[in-house]
This record gives sequence, structure tokens and C-alpha cells, in this order.
Amino acid sequence: MQNEMEKNLLKKIAGISGFSLGSAFNLRANGVGVERHSTDQVKIVSKVDKPGIDIYVKANSKGEQVHIPVIVTDTGVNDLVYNDFYIGEGAQVEIIAGCGIHNDGCNPSQHDGIHTFHIGKNANVIYSEKHYGEGNGSGERILNPTTIVYMEENAVCQMDTVQIKGVDSTVRKMDAYVGANAKLIVNEKLMTHGVQTAHSDVTVNLNGADSSVQIVSRSVGKDNSVQVFHPIAVGNTKCRAHIQCDSILMGQAKISSIPEIAANHVDAQIIHEAAIGKINSDQLIKLQTLGLDEEAAEKVIIDGFLK
Repeated sequence: MQNEMEKNLLKKIAGISGFSLGSAFNLRANGVGVERHSTDQVKIVSKVDKPGIDIYVKANSKGEQVHIPVIVTDTGVNDLVYNDFYIGEGAQVEIIAGCGIHNDGCNPSQHDGIHTFHIGKNANVIYSEKHYGEGNGSGERILNPTTIVYMEENAVCQMDTVQIKGVDSTVRKMDAYVGANAKLIVNEKLMTHGVQTAHSDVTVNLNGADSSVQIVSRSVGKDNSVQVFHPIAVGNTKCRAHIQCDSILMGQAKISSIPEIAANHVDAQIIHEAAIGKINSDQLIKLQTLGLDEEAAEKVIIDGFLK
């Protein structure tokens, strides 16, 4: 049973305040699995050689939803977990992850999650992960997610990651290997403030004929925060890739966008776009003429940009 603080964290990162026995879920808190439920179509089992779980989604299952949130509410926690997902052929599943850290102490609290996806032929996966930090302590809130994706023929995977508030330091890594006629969509939304740092490294290998990837990053850097976004698309066969990075810069923040593309086949089509700039002054003026002060107008623009 969660207390109010834990329920608030779950609401922030997963859109829930509790679990239903009608769906599969696994809750990890302060480095320990505390609550779990499997269904006929989704089995969740503990690893025997390292901390973490294996999630098995049966072939051809439809409309399944899995929640695997992590919360950290003790100061000084340093949690490392390995989660492997085995998505059966033809399955359709939505996976809602995320990590929330509440740190009222003076020691750093950290969660590092290593997620590996094995996505079968014709499977369709939607994966969403939200990161959030809060608390009145001076201890840092640190989140370092690593994602590895293997996609078989005709598979579709959409990965949505959001980090908007309270994470002092994050290093986000993804390596993906996309099979024939498979499609990967990666959406990242990020905001940093204060002296926070965020590094994102995404590498996608398009190995199968007619495979494709779309990578879209939208970020806002405030105050003295630092962001580095480094996406790499490698076309090893006939394929399509599009990388788009858009960032808003505020205060003394620093943002680097380093898109990288490589074509190793004559029929590889790979495009990248990158733009970094301040808030459009015309938009600010228009909103201020409608009665908003500058701070409120900036918030409306940022909220719309990261929506």
C-alpha cells in the first residue's frame, strides 16, 4: 500500500495512483521489488543472476498494458536494475515505465535502468518513460537509463521519453538494431534548469531492407543547465531515416545538438535537421497583448513546444 508521497510519484511518472489486478505490473521501490502481478498474456518473473525482471508478452496477444514504474524515496539510494522484454510475434502491447525520485536528504539518490527489448516479427510496441525528481534535500537526483532494442521483420516500436522537472543529472543511452521493413519511432522531450546536466546518445542501426527510423528531440534549457544530444543513424541497406532536433535556449544555458548520419548502402536515405534558438519575440509580444506577463507568456510557449 502506497503512502501519499508514493502515490504522487506514481501519478507523475505513470499516470496512476495504484494498480489493477486486471493488468500486468511491477513496482520497484528503493532498490527492491515490492509489488507484482502477471496475467495470462503477460508474465513477469525475477531474474536469478542480477537485479531486475524478465517480461514475456505472448505471441499474438492484443491490447495488453504493462506498468513497470520505479520510485526512490530514501536518500543515498544507488539502484541498478536490468529489465528484459520479450515481445512475441504479432503481439500488441503498451508498456508504461518511468522513475520518480523524492530526495529530502543530503546524499545523492540514483537509479540506473538497463532495458533490453527483443521485439518479434509483426509485433507492435508503444513504450513510454517519464523521469521526475522532487524533494527539499540538497542530495542530487540522478537517472541514467540505457535502452537496447532488437527489432525483427515488420515490427513497429514507438519510444516516448519525457523529463521535465527535478532531475539533476542524466545520461541517456540507446542502441537499436532494426530489421527488414521494421519501423522505430523515438520521441524525446526534455527540460533542464538550474545547473542540471543532460546527455542523450542515440544510435540506430538500420540493418534490414526497407527499415526506417524517425528520431525527434524537443528540449528547453534554462538558467545555467547544460544539454548534449547526439543521435546517430547508420544505414546499412535500403532504408530511410529522419533526425530532427529542436531546442529553446534561455538564460545562460548551453545546448549542443550533434546529429550524425552514415550511409553504407547506395539506397540508404538519411536526413537530419537541427535548430537551437531563443523564444520567438513575436510570440511573446502577441501573448502579452492578450494580458499575460512575460513569465506567463514564456510558460505558454514552452508548454506548447514540449506538448
